[in-house]
Amino acid sequence: MTLFKSIALATACVLTLGAVPAFAGVCPAGHEGVDLRKPDATPAKDVTDTVIASIDVAKEPAQIAGRQFRMRRLVIQPGGVVPWHSHGQRPAIIYIEKGTVTEYASTCSAPIVHKAGDAVPELHSTSHWWKNTGKRTAVLLSADLLPVDADQHMM
Repeated sequence: MTLFKSIALATACVLTLGAVPAFAGVCPAGHEGVDLRKPDATPAKDVTDTVIASIDVAKEPAQIAGRQFRMRRLVIQPGGVVPWHSHGQRPAIIYIEKGTVTEYASTCSAPIVHKAGDAVPELHSTSHWWKNTGKRTAVLLSADLLPVDADQHMM
């Protein structure tokens, strides 16, 4: 079942039953907001970032000038950290391929646990950092629209 169909089915259930479910990998109800978590100075630790591919989307029919569509693989060792960063100018989608990671987002007062199989949208309102709180290596795939003049390994 696709993510879209899963969300549609869950929404239909909520509307039908009147209950608010708690979904894994999302901010728990009542913990959402703006600037709920301040920037964290924890540096990058035990994380590798490999650019798999990129496309200059200005040359594609979408013609998005100054952007590249980039895909990366992030490997985070247990205890490893992806440091605080913003998606104000760089929307992305993260897919957790393997392991468990915890997200500390500016839009949620509670830590958000993501497990293998979760897909996470990172929108303009997202500023956050991630930590591998599990006992095994976590592997994430990230696709974003990176400015062409940005550091290729910008988290």
